Amino acid sequence: MTAPLAVRGTAIRHRFGDTVAVDGVDLNVPAGMVFGLLGPNGAGKTTTLRMITTLLPAPIGSIEVFGVDVARHKLAVRRLLGYVPQQLSADGALTGRQNVALFARLFDVPRARRRHVVDLSLESVGLTDVADRTAGTYSGGMIRRLELAQALVNAPRLLVLDEPTIGLDPIGRASVWDHIGEVRASTGMTVLVTTHYMDEADQHCDRIALMHRGRICALGTPAELKAGVGPDTTLDDVFRAATGDRLASDAGERMRNVRATRRTAHRLG
Repeated sequence: MTAPLAVRGTAIRHRFGDTVAVDGVDLNVPAGMVFGLLGPNGAGKTTTLRMITTLLPAPIGSIEVFGVDVARHKLAVRRLLGYVPQQLSADGALTGRQNVALFARLFDVPRARRRHVVDLSLESVGLTDVADRTAGTYSGGMIRRLELAQALVNAPRLLVLDEPTIGLDPIGRASVWDHIGEVRASTGMTVLVTTHYMDEADQHCDRIALMHRGRICALGTPAELKAGVGPDTTLDDVFRAATGDRLASDAGERMRNVRATRRTAHRLG
């Protein structure tokens, strides 16, 4: 039996003026999975997420979230989602509790349940003890966990994370992923995530799609993708092989030229 899909995208296209950001992407995200959408800057990852979350106009092609059409039923889709964008969205002048309560109101959580839901969201990310401090006093890792609490306040079936650990130290990154794992274990929630940290993708993603120049150029589990490149391969190797990044190639050529120049200079004294 085929697993139900949290996201079904068919021939998705989007352009900004003359620039094609997403070019005919088919994207199927099975329910209950952590699905990684990887690729270099400008590959179309964030644009794809913003179409799925209804933050960009309906694309050419079609997108469904748990069978609900994004173009025709935006509000219904939003009720199924939690979203943590790249840019920080917490208000530093509000307490952690006030930030999450604001999102509870935005997501139309019933007033009678709001306080309980806010408390549960804060507890789920380990912020209960600091909930009444202003967010401006939080560390970077705590801010990301607060944003995760905001995204979880409506008990979403699909959590969309755009670079959720960007700029965090290894302890902060591990803390964010630990809390994501705990919420998934208790709810069965689906997670769709972008990241530039290949070790995160390898460790936490059940399945990965690699995007380059608006298209998906590789798809599979981390083990399948690594096996397709060769023995003793890392996801960094897969990333380079799949994207065929000209920038990396040019940089490598420049480095080889520098080394050759240094060897020549050394021989000449």
